[in-house]
Amino acid sequence: MRTIVIFLTLAVMALQSVRAGTIVGSVHAEGKAPSPGDDAGGAYASRKYKFAEKVDYDAMRDFVVYIKGPVGTNTVVAPSNHVIVNTTRIKQEGAVFDPHVLPVVAGTTVEWPNNDQIFHNVFSVSEAKEFDLGLYKGNPDDKRITFDKAGRVDVFCSIHANMHCIVLVLENPYFDVADEKNHYSISNVPPGTYQLTAWHERMPAQTREITVPATGEVKADFVLGITGLPKY
Repeated sequence: MRTIVIFLTLAVMALQSVRAGTIVGSVHAEGKAPSPGDDAGGAYASRKYKFAEKVDYDAMRDFVVYIKGPVGTNTVVAPSNHVIVNTTRIKQEGAVFDPHVLPVVAGTTVEWPNNDQIFHNVFSVSEAKEFDLGLYKGNPDDKRITFDKAGRVDVFCSIHANMHCIVLVLENPYFDVADEKNHYSISNVPPGTYQLTAWHERMPAQTREITVPATGEVKADFVLGITGLPKY
């Protein structure tokens, strides 16, 4: 009987891995088109705004594309381009959090090793997870946080003003961080219709409905932008 159960389990897992599609595409941001005269002078030519730095939308990175909401059960096959583990890390080095954006599945524990020779502090007041690890060096065992609720968690250091990162806690493992060319790929997705979301920390998220085939690929490209801005 035990042999039959094991065989059926393996058969189901094999069927799941065969009946799965891949979501591919690109995601980037576009800013408001410049008004006539913006580059030739105007207010930006004055001493007051001469050194005001504008957002470089072409240089934006850390886009995350993910399926919104729960998918199947806890036994779904994880994407082949991800190793879904219970523990991952964001390191502190050169007074910077690395990576700046970390998407994880709810229930993941994150370590926060401090590789610098100075003290750092890791804290958040976000609704999805509030914590304060205090001042420390190295990677003590008690400086770990389990993110058990989906949502955006902004993390800071109380000492260093520019230390900021985001843990994006998701409800399933079907996500990807776009690469340097803004391409993403989410594989081993069970066939079905889903809400696919493209996210960036500085832009409104964009969601669309997609249908994933039992085999093969479905493509979804995103252009994130700010709408409703005044013309001048």
